[in-house]
Amino acid sequence: MADLSALFFKAYSHLPADERTQVIVIIDGKPYTWDRAYDEIKAKTELRKKFLNRMEELGILHEKK
Repeated sequence: MADLSALFFKAYSHLPADERTQVIVIIDGKPYTWDRAYDEIKAKTELRKKFLNRMEELGILHEKK
């Protein structure tokens, strides 16, 4: 999970401020923005696992090959 968190923070740091307010994932029928995901991942909440796993499934978070 730490590796996915690091990938998320790296991706987030490269986003323009306007992009951070855009919806990135939908979890349990609710849309979440980059900013909200950042808050949850930084706070290490249970919801962060869902964010990180879903973003990995969507190919948003991946290691460069």
